[in-house]
Amino acid sequence: LNCAAVPGELLESELFGYEKGAFTGARRGGKKGKFELADKGTLFLDEIGDMPLNMQAKILRVLEDRKIDRIGGSKAVPCDVRIIAATNSKLETLIARGRFRRDLFYRLNVIPIRIPALAERKEDTPPLIAHYLEKCNTRYKRNKTIAPEAMEVLLKYSWPGNIRELINLIERIVVILDEPVIEVRHL
Repeated sequence: LNCAAVPGELLESELFGYEKGAFTGARRGGKKGKFELADKGTLFLDEIGDMPLNMQAKILRVLEDRKIDRIGGSKAVPCDVRIIAATNSKLETLIARGRFRRDLFYRLNVIPIRIPALAERKEDTPPLIAHYLEKCNTRYKRNKTIAPEAMEVLLKYSWPGNIRELINLIERIVVILDEPVIEVRHL
């Protein structure tokens, strides 16, 4: 679940579900939330740094108690879920600003994995370019290749927009370029 993509007022029903009649427009039979659907499995919470504080408290409670309360429900539902959380924000900074709960940070930070920015892992650039070039070629029914000189320019670039910038650049070139080979001048 992308926490940044779901409006705050809908996040609770998405995560915990609701009972029938819990609110106007609720489904007849209610709805299971992501925690319940992921029972005995894994729930990926993307962009958790953008989650509202009130929801952070509820997530913490679920992780501690291993139970969820559906909106409008009267009984707790057992829930055994492994959480994988990701963010592009520095959670320590958000904690210092009072925008992320310290206790939730420590509860989630069991096995931290930091993926370095693309600028810090230049060796990943060529295989990523090859992968997304092939993907875009397939998608747009093209057959573009990249000249070695153009690849060198892309290797030297700092990629402030990270992988998303790289993907968008490759897609833009594949879509716009009429020539079969991507040259330095096209960049």
